[in-house]
Amino acid sequence: MGQASETFQAKSAIKAADLEHRRKIRFNIGKYDAVVPIGKQQFLDVELVRRKAKVTKWKAIESLDVHLEEFERHLLKRGGKVIWAENAEDAQAAIGEICRKHDCKTVVKSKSMVTEEIHLNDYLQGIGIESVETDLGEYIQQLDGEAPYHIVTPAMHKSKEDVARLFAEKLNTPPNLTPEELTQVARVNLRAKYTAAEVGVTGANFIIADTGGIAVTENEGNARLSCAWPKVHIVVVGIEKVIPSIDDLALFWPLLATYGTGQKVTVYNTIISGPRQPGETDGPQEMYVILLDNGRTNILANPTSRESLYCIRCGACLNACPVYKNIGGHAYGTTYSGPIGSVITPHLREMDEWKHLSYASSLCGNCTDVCAVKINLHELLLENRHEAVQQGASSFGERMAWKIWKTASLNRSLMNAGNYRIKNWMMKNLFTAWSNHRPGLTFPAKTFNQQWKARQSGR
Repeated sequence: MGQASETFQAKSAIKAADLEHRRKIRFNIGKYDAVVPIGKQQFLDVELVRRKAKVTKWKAIESLDVHLEEFERHLLKRGGKVIWAENAEDAQAAIGEICRKHDCKTVVKSKSMVTEEIHLNDYLQGIGIESVETDLGEYIQQLDGEAPYHIVTPAMHKSKEDVARLFAEKLNTPPNLTPEELTQVARVNLRAKYTAAEVGVTGANFIIADTGGIAVTENEGNARLSCAWPKVHIVVVGIEKVIPSIDDLALFWPLLATYGTGQKVTVYNTIISGPRQPGETDGPQEMYVILLDNGRTNILANPTSRESLYCIRCGACLNACPVYKNIGGHAYGTTYSGPIGSVITPHLREMDEWKHLSYASSLCGNCTDVCAVKINLHELLLENRHEAVQQGASSFGERMAWKIWKTASLNRSLMNAGNYRIKNWMMKNLFTAWSNHRPGLTFPAKTFNQQWKARQSGR
């Protein structure tokens, strides 16, 4: 068992038994569950919309190289610069070089999971640059020294009382502020950072191939300030975020909003196609787009798992997953949690070290049912398990246990043998994970098969 697996099991055991944590998560996810069906009403045929979105992403991923090069050509024409980063270290180095070139002391940063993936804040802090999260949820998490808990809602696991206590501790505010008052405190603090920052960093929800633009979706306006106020705008985005045409946004923007937060469309939707142009009065003087691979081509090379690259990061699968709702986002120990994280992380990192995430699932299929672009997530979790075994990422004991189970399951007489003594001994001494947290399981003296036969013969 690897270190990541041991950590996952330890954190999961703690969170699964934390009833207060479970109450907060179910309360907050319940808010989304109540409004997502309302958002879906804007579509005449929501299933048709989902299928169309999946086909559009299929086309984009199948011709990924063509679309990315098309995007680069168009952005270069408008004065933007494109940097191709093979891994996190390449992306960090590129950002560090840009910051040094512009004598940067402060970076303002909008919500971006891909910058979490490359640990950008830690890197910038290490080279003496202040990096400030400007999304309210991310700002809360940064104050608390925690990673985002959820793809869409970084501080989902915190109540308003938790946030009030945090602000009182870190910002010396009164401990009983309302959510509105807390928001105003954050707003005042962040306004000063926008005006001081030399560099703004954002992610991108979509890369638009036919115009050379990036599309950013948000509800607070902080991303617009992060990319428009500083002299330099850096975009860090995964290569899978490409869509063929600007016309596709009419499909993806409402779909992302509805499945992410239940809105018809998010409050701020911005297309950025380069730095400030001649005759324009605002915007950055320079714009860089860092196209990050960091293991995505590993997924692209796999004909089955490639489907996971269609993900638009709406977070719906997290909200639907019974495992996620019980153990929380931090237990996963990786940037992307929940079902989609369990699917892609073993490919983005190492299968042997992270295969355990693919087993952290009930395989109920709820994640697939709610996916905005109809990714077969539960089937991809099974595919990961299969690949792990094929690659030899399973122990001798594990392989033998399944071989014995398969042999016994296919043989009725073996299943009936020793039903009371052998099976109960095994449950008590070998399979202890269940009984550690629940009452023990006890097998009856006779199996159902044996009881049925006895009943039939007695008639």
